[in-house]
Amino acid sequence: MLLAVFANPKLLYLMLLVPVLTIWYVYRLHKSRASLTLSSSEPISQLQPTLKVQLRHVPFILRLLALSLAIVALARPQSTNILKNVTTEGVDIVLSFDVSGSMLARDFKPDRLQAAKELGIKFISGRTNDRMGLVIFAGESFTLCPLTTDRATLINQFRNVDIGVLEDGTAIGSGLATAISRLKDSDAKSKVIILLTDGVNNRGEIAPLTAAEMAKTFGIRVYTIGVGTYGTAPYPVQTPFGTRYQDIQVEIDEELLKGIAKMTGGEYFRATSNKALEQVYQKIDQLEKSKIQVDEYTRREEKYKGWLLVAFVLLVLEFVLRRTYLLGI
Repeated sequence: MLLAVFANPKLLYLMLLVPVLTIWYVYRLHKSRASLTLSSSEPISQLQPTLKVQLRHVPFILRLLALSLAIVALARPQSTNILKNVTTEGVDIVLSFDVSGSMLARDFKPDRLQAAKELGIKFISGRTNDRMGLVIFAGESFTLCPLTTDRATLINQFRNVDIGVLEDGTAIGSGLATAISRLKDSDAKSKVIILLTDGVNNRGEIAPLTAAEMAKTFGIRVYTIGVGTYGTAPYPVQTPFGTRYQDIQVEIDEELLKGIAKMTGGEYFRATSNKALEQVYQKIDQLEKSKIQVDEYTRREEKYKGWLLVAFVLLVLEFVLRRTYLLGI
């Protein structure tokens, strides 16, 4: 980044001489005019001034310009080149996302799935210095996007997440274990899994707490999010008369999710609305900040020579005009 600075900026106050000299010049010019009384000035008023007369002020203007440039040169203008060396220490994050059928419940707007997707994408967009990945799970788990810095690809994959792509159920242990497999070989100093679910573990061959032990072994923190209101939530049911909504009991194994978070050094959050889920993502964003180190290097180069050269040229031009074309004016 280039900046213009002066080594002796106080010398720029000498610029006040310019208006003072201008006033003095105008005053002297006015005092030096001779007075002449004529019976009629009409013939004289019809005379046109010659080119020499029109240019008689040019030497003074050139001298003022030369003085101004010389003052700038005395102030020593410098170009300052500031170089920044930015070192980032990002966080490797994998989102493990529940896509079981219960995510269609309407206690969130428009439903749990869409609300979680929109806020998840917003979270991803703000983590510019991190590698991130996406795992989805229901009755089984699948890596939808491995760790990447390509935000566009990850977000497009997230937008395409939908119910029914996996066998239904809630295999929390499998979802966690698949996310661990994407992070275990990472050399990042901070490795994080955000596990979002709205149910109780009822499928999968890996017990959730066994997966949590694996995460702890590999130094991975797990933040768990339970999505759903307390009590009941409206759920869409297909009937011969179309889609109807019936209230179903919201069941989230909070003790399990708290245990996973505590074992791995993370935290458990309960989100009961769109706003609450957004606040959860914001809290995790604050807890897992990337480290950025900025080193600045300054290099300065003197620029006064060019100003002095132009001032010298103007003085030479003023001298030549006075001694040649404008001689005697």
